[in-house]
Amino acid sequence: MTTSLTITSATADPALLDLPWQLPLDEWPDEYIAALPKGISRHLVRFAHLSGHVIAVKETTDEMAKREYEMLRTLQRLDVPCVDPLAVITNRSDDEGDSLRSVLVTRHLKFSLPYRALFSQMLRPDTATRLVDALAVLLVRLHVIGFFWGDVSLSNTLFRRDAGAFAAYLVDAETGQLYEGGLSNGQRENDLEIARVNIAGELMDLEAGGRVDEELDPITVSNGIVAAYRSLWKELTGAESFNSSERWRINERVDRLNDLGFDIEELAIRTTEDGTTVRIQPKVVDAGHHQRRLLRLTGLDAQENQARRLLNDLDSYTAKYGRKGFDEEMVAHEWLAKVFEPVIRAIPRELRGKLEPAEIFHQLLEHRWFMSQDQSRDVPLAEALSSYIDTVLRHRRDEATMIAPPTGAITMAIPIVEEAEVAAAPDEAEGSDEDWRLKV
Repeated sequence: MTTSLTITSATADPALLDLPWQLPLDEWPDEYIAALPKGISRHLVRFAHLSGHVIAVKETTDEMAKREYEMLRTLQRLDVPCVDPLAVITNRSDDEGDSLRSVLVTRHLKFSLPYRALFSQMLRPDTATRLVDALAVLLVRLHVIGFFWGDVSLSNTLFRRDAGAFAAYLVDAETGQLYEGGLSNGQRENDLEIARVNIAGELMDLEAGGRVDEELDPITVSNGIVAAYRSLWKELTGAESFNSSERWRINERVDRLNDLGFDIEELAIRTTEDGTTVRIQPKVVDAGHHQRRLLRLTGLDAQENQARRLLNDLDSYTAKYGRKGFDEEMVAHEWLAKVFEPVIRAIPRELRGKLEPAEIFHQLLEHRWFMSQDQSRDVPLAEALSSYIDTVLRHRRDEATMIAPPTGAITMAIPIVEEAEVAAAPDEAEGSDEDWRLKV
């Protein structure tokens, strides 16, 4: 390997030196490559193994690699969902001394998938709509902090499951620009139009390849991001006027934003001279309201919808066992020890790469609800867990690091293995704390 190699990284991994930087990226031996699905990119991107993790390596120019690395680091500091930048490798050359392109190295986002890998045979209209809705939320979050993306698309986004919905993460920031004074309406509309056109093109490409449901209309779905974006943007930033006797509407507005997953750090409140009209407008909006509350109470780091679902179960636990009025953090610790952690420990080790723990718990609650409806009884959690493992989880693809092909049949048979025994919980009618404890 050439001695002129330069690695720029905030936390350099010495194992980076072991990768074959003296070879063009498309010539790297299979022993280094991780066969993961990836989206469409104007640059060559390959996944590789590094210190037990998977990294994405993108060949580009010196300037673009350094610029994108710094932009991703800035977005991380601003708490924007994006991939983790690891390093920029410059001054590459082959064994003959010929120059090779610089690369940007990012960490692969576990349990994430490009949009093309989120289906086995056909992309259904409802799945496409959920992807677009997730991208709309990400775009709003970026615009709130003054970030102009410039290349909004499904291909430049990774998606993670989020309690029946999806959470979107920015992957490609090379065209992005951060404006301290915020974005103009024209800049926001430009980004939105780029998104609409790109999404329509990407879905039409899938349609031409016979990869979408015949009921899916690419134009209708792509137009959906405009409606979703404008609705959320208005809720987050729009001014609202009402009679001074309706001051309860201030709390209502805050609650509405919390339900959408956003916190308000400041409200601008103005009244008319005679005090008859009140006008409010959110000033600073942060995403992740439920995420932060769950993390504070339990230490669990989950997606926003997953956090909302887990908090709902915590609230149910609090009500069922008479914990109203108790210290909130104490009750949360009790729920964590008696409910959440036993469920995750009961998952056979070889199945834990299927989904994130919070997503498993969400799907278990859904499975239990359907079982209870079907059987017209309150199914114990342990019984539902055993059924969920056997009938659902075993047959899912592994999403921690999912192996390609990206657009082929990616659901594969999993050999039957003996699972941990999960005994049924005691009769819930008694209302004891043990009802929530799983025996493993």
